[in-house]
Amino acid sequence: MALVAAVPAHAWDLAPPGANEHEQSEAGVRATEDHWSLAEMTGQTDWLKSMLMPGYRSVDTHGVAHSKERIVAGAAKNKGSTDGKAKLDAYMKDHPSGTSVVVHGTIAVVSFYDPALGPDNGVKSSDVFVYEGGAWHAVYSQHGAVGKA
Repeated sequence: MALVAAVPAHAWDLAPPGANEHEQSEAGVRATEDHWSLAEMTGQTDWLKSMLMPGYRSVDTHGVAHSKERIVAGAAKNKGSTDGKAKLDAYMKDHPSGTSVVVHGTIAVVSFYDPALGPDNGVKSSDVFVYEGGAWHAVYSQHGAVGKA
């Protein structure tokens, strides 16, 4: 039985320009990733609640799991932010990453890597998605400490 949270109609309108998150393709999952980053920085908690599946876990570089509820609560602190996009752009400039996407039917894995090390030796984090109800939903994330011994 698939469990998909209802997505408010307006939530998809807050996506980055040109995004087509409903597409069951690499472009669709990339658009969802882009919206995810923006949603956390601008406090789009309704969208995050819809996109993150029940039971979603994000495991940090220390092996500590963070729940969907914790991610949403963190984003809530950014509600009403007028500089969220600028902060996101600045972070991305200071922390360049390459991105690789693998899609197998309704499952996708998005990995972010250190461009100097490449996609096989410098993976910083990976997100696992499932395509249900006409949208991509995150089910799990794992973060690594690339370059740290």
